[in-house]
Amino acid sequence: MKLGAIYSKEKTTFTLFSPVADSVFVIFYDKGNDSAETGRLEMVRGEGELRSIFSATAEGNLDGVYYTYEVHTSDGTFSSHDPYARACGVNGHRSMVIDLSKTDPDGFADEDRPKLADPMSMVITEVSIVDVSAGASAHSMYPGKFKAFTEDKTLSYFKDMGVTHLQLMPSYDFASIDESDSLKEQYNWGYDPYNYNVPEGSYSTDPFNGAVRVREYKEMVHSIHEAGLGVIMDVVYNHTFNVHDSCFYKTAGNYFYRMLDAAKYSDASACGNEIASEKPMVRKYIIDSLCYWASEYHIDGFRFDLMGVLDIETLNEARKALLKINPDIIMYGEGWTGGESTLPESERGMKINAPRTPGIGMFSDDIRDAVKGHVFYMDELGFVNGAADRGEELKQAVTCAKWAKSPMQSINYLSCHDNYTLWDRFIISNSHESEEMRIRMNKLAAAILFTAQGIPFFLHGEEFARTKISEADGAPVENSYCSPLSVNAIDYDRAEQFSDLKAYYKGLIALRRAHKSFYLDTVDEIKKSVHFMDDMPDGVVAYTIDNDTEKVFVAYNAGKNKITIKLADALWEVLADEASAGDKALYTIKDQAIIPGVSCLVAVCKC
Repeated sequence: MKLGAIYSKEKTTFTLFSPVADSVFVIFYDKGNDSAETGRLEMVRGEGELRSIFSATAEGNLDGVYYTYEVHTSDGTFSSHDPYARACGVNGHRSMVIDLSKTDPDGFADEDRPKLADPMSMVITEVSIVDVSAGASAHSMYPGKFKAFTEDKTLSYFKDMGVTHLQLMPSYDFASIDESDSLKEQYNWGYDPYNYNVPEGSYSTDPFNGAVRVREYKEMVHSIHEAGLGVIMDVVYNHTFNVHDSCFYKTAGNYFYRMLDAAKYSDASACGNEIASEKPMVRKYIIDSLCYWASEYHIDGFRFDLMGVLDIETLNEARKALLKINPDIIMYGEGWTGGESTLPESERGMKINAPRTPGIGMFSDDIRDAVKGHVFYMDELGFVNGAADRGEELKQAVTCAKWAKSPMQSINYLSCHDNYTLWDRFIISNSHESEEMRIRMNKLAAAILFTAQGIPFFLHGEEFARTKISEADGAPVENSYCSPLSVNAIDYDRAEQFSDLKAYYKGLIALRRAHKSFYLDTVDEIKKSVHFMDDMPDGVVAYTIDNDTEKVFVAYNAGKNKITIKLADALWEVLADEASAGDKALYTIKDQAIIPGVSCLVAVCKC
């Protein structure tokens, strides 16, 4: 059953799920805001099992016509946008009928999506549409807009770095930005869903015209694909911006929400509510929404915010449906919740349940905390910045998180949009160290990330010591979700200032993608191939990866003093050391490796 406004040139059929309605009307408007009703159409209730389904058909070509639902219930009358809206007016309060075929840019319908020869070779970087393009140093013609990603200079940066996929922070229509006032200083990450199936209007060049944001989103995706990069969409199905202004509440009462009792909402999202993904029509909604983005917008993958709030069956059913659209679809998310849930832990999409969600990855906070320290407690240090005794913990993390059924389930990362940037973490936890030493720590952390088994992910800007400093007190900002653009915008001048660090990241990405040893396919293959060296001092982890194609030596030295490690009697080509990294030999060594303090060494045996 298709819900929403199903358009054809001859007619449009409106279908709504509303288990609380006594009657429903479709209300029509000629504008997306500030205009009077131009007509109304009463919807017909279904019979039997379809009693909660209301539908109506309007004859004629309604492309560009705005509408809302007027829902009459025992609790009152509610005016709501369509939960299945595919286009909308400014700020999303009115939905819009749309001829989607007219929004396709040239070549989009038949485009070839980027395809990796080996899916395990992917390298993901997280980007914000605003952060990338709206800062002064970006010099974009379209600051803060989807169209910034149609500019060659935007995409050439990522291509040059060697990443394979861009994970876009929320780009669906969210409630925390006033789209009607482009001159107003306002910023928000966008984890405040309002219209799940419509692009965000403030990122378009005309939020008042419902078709523009749709077309420009497709233009963005098409340009990214033409650059050879994949697009991963950050989706937030775990909660709504609020309850009583949500289209879910206005059309379906509390059906879409988990409840503690008749009046209190369960809040595993830590945002005031949580979505009841296990209910049949909620599950249908989530799967329909994902499939719509994958088919209509050619999205290559999805990152699930607080995936632990979603139930396992819904995630697995979603993957099954998405694979029919794209056999290479990518799915991963945060395998935890933001609080207690009424959903039993055994049914949640959490790390502990990863074996029951095959093909769906989860972020490894294991490697994150082992490398740089506890994400919340600044005095709990990590392996690279002072906790030399975390070597055993690191060994587990770099050989695939113990909860993962396969390496592709382990999404390895050091920093993301949440919490402090990696560089700011070092500023706080290692304020007594010199900038030179913090750069060494950063390089070592990056070397661990890109040589670890699993899928590497990094926050854009981490490669040139991205920082988020408060203008008020000069201190790093931990969560900048509503801080001003001046805090969040990417400062590309730092790419020059920290060009050596940026080059090191680029080299590590090239090294990783050139050697299959760093992205083995199975846990069994990792166990068979990776051999840790014994009798290493605290602060040193060293191992070899020995398989049918090559033998690689990897050492991480977090101590301040250099160490010497005996190697097999052969010639070794060094691909990474304390200064440089890449897919070409820097120099050769024989019999032994000397690793300076706070650095790594990666070498391939010419056996």
